[in-house]
Amino acid sequence: MRTLPLLDELEAALASGSNPRRIEMLTRITDLFVGGAPVYSDTQIGLFDDVMVRLVQTIEAKARARLAHRLAPIANAPASIIQMLAFDDDIDVAHPVLSQSERLGERELAANAASKSQQHLAAIAQRKSLSEAVTDVLVERGDRDVVHSVVKNSGARFSDAGFRMLVKRSIGDDALATEVGRRPDIPRPHFLMLLEKASSAVRARLAAENPLAGAIVEGVVAEVAGGIRSEVRNASPDFAAAQADVERQNRIRRIGEAEIYQYARDRKFEETAIALSLLCDTPIDVVERALLDPGAEIVLILAKVADLSSTTTKAILLLRAADRGMSANDLDQALMSFNRLQPETARRVLGFFRTRVKKPAELVVPPALAVNG
Repeated sequence: MRTLPLLDELEAALASGSNPRRIEMLTRITDLFVGGAPVYSDTQIGLFDDVMVRLVQTIEAKARARLAHRLAPIANAPASIIQMLAFDDDIDVAHPVLSQSERLGERELAANAASKSQQHLAAIAQRKSLSEAVTDVLVERGDRDVVHSVVKNSGARFSDAGFRMLVKRSIGDDALATEVGRRPDIPRPHFLMLLEKASSAVRARLAAENPLAGAIVEGVVAEVAGGIRSEVRNASPDFAAAQADVERQNRIRRIGEAEIYQYARDRKFEETAIALSLLCDTPIDVVERALLDPGAEIVLILAKVADLSSTTTKAILLLRAADRGMSANDLDQALMSFNRLQPETARRVLGFFRTRVKKPAELVVPPALAVNG
């Protein structure tokens, strides 16, 4: 690579004030880079970067867009120029690198999604893979088209908060609810919440496409009338794994407050529900319904019946606090109510809830799991 002559030509092109000459120079530099990209050292790529950045600052959008299209597919494209192109206000310039370039990391993509136009977000949503940090921003800030696009992207990963927001945004949008429900990585609690809020058309569509979804949909319909059936839960791999874990723990030491606290602190929804069901001698559908319910009242009743401490009760409330929209003040108020609640009152209210729920087939557990021996 002839460094000095190139720099001399660059200075001449910049000094000339001629836009065509600068574009011609950029084209030559780009041709040289694209032709030898696989063999250039980091130092050489850094030199290309410096030259391109200086030229791009002075040329029109069409020329910048041509550069973006040429550099976007190249894995070791100069990093600074790629970032400059990605943050260009002109979407024709930004789109190729936002949707393709491997040079853009999680931090740059998240910053771009947090500050640029919906067209920029739509380009990011098309990438082959997306981290949770990036999809969090897309789901929170993106418009309907962006959210639909990222949900359909099989290479996108979503955080728990991301799935929570997707369920929220699916309300009243059957197409989005269907796409969210089709994702194989949606956690079971979020899937249940999605189906509870979804229309009958969405439930039917998901049931027709996915046998497991069909079983859970049937359970949600049953829940409206009185509860999720135990066989429906057993159709869920997450629930089966959780049940096995609780049974294994019970063989080591009888399930008690310590185990429930640990499950809740580790944000293990199914394990917490199963263990609390056993400790309260209460059908699992009552417990699961309490954990999913927007209000905290039934959780407080279950915790009091189980003779749990306020520390463990707080951990259970925090397990689904975001879904309930609980603030720190709401949490404090709930714990004050818990401390005032009398055990006998809690037992009477829990008995009322038991009668309202159609009791499912008993949870199949080994004899050692019986609450009273």
